[in-house]
Amino acid sequence: MRDVDLDCLHLIVRNGPFSPSALAKAAGLPPATVTGVLDRLEKGGWIVRERDGADRRAIQVRIVPERGADVLRQFRGMITAVEDICGSYSPEQLEVIADFLRRTAEAGAGEAERLSR
Repeated sequence: MRDVDLDCLHLIVRNGPFSPSALAKAAGLPPATVTGVLDRLEKGGWIVRERDGADRRAIQVRIVPERGADVLRQFRGMITAVEDICGSYSPEQLEVIADFLRRTAEAGAGEAERLSR
């Protein structure tokens, strides 16, 4: 699985379901790239593309529920590493780090929105 595939899979797990175009926007990728990613993820049995119940013309991308544990295994090494790093900081230090990351992400999202206009 490629890095971009894992990134998109992670987005689907955390925030899905997505339409392919919404996933492309969330991932910051061209729609054609996301089509290839979704083809690989679907072929690997990680996701399904389903017709939207409200609008049968629209497609929604969902994680295959039975693969949830497999998805977590894909991220286990990173999760363990981050837990180890976080364990070396005090709760107060983690609050400062979390605030910095949140504010940085908000600034980046705001700037990306401004640039996309």
